[in-house]
Amino acid sequence: MSTRSARWRKRFSGTIGEINEIATTIASAVEEQGAATQEIARNTQQAATGTQEVTSNITGVTQAAGEAGAAASQVLSSAGQLTEESEVLRKEVDSFVSRIRTA
Repeated sequence: MSTRSARWRKRFSGTIGEINEIATTIASAVEEQGAATQEIARNTQQAATGTQEVTSNITGVTQAAGEAGAAASQVLSSAGQLTEESEVLRKEVDSFVSRIRTA
């Protein structure tokens, strides 16, 4: 083998080695990027699940607030009716007491 040929092979081997190193570095970076992407996807899914739970809770609270409002309205209406009936009863008692005093 000639000296020139040996130098060419040595240079060629060096270049192949460098290319191999670069390819390994790129493969490693791609693998890390893939792992990071998977982590982001998992975190995004967890955030979406949390958002759904919050939305569900807000819906439940809204429904409970509506029911409480309806119950309060019903209590207010009943209190108004009770006030009217107690006024009628007071008048009847006053009338009865007045009739007894005059009798």
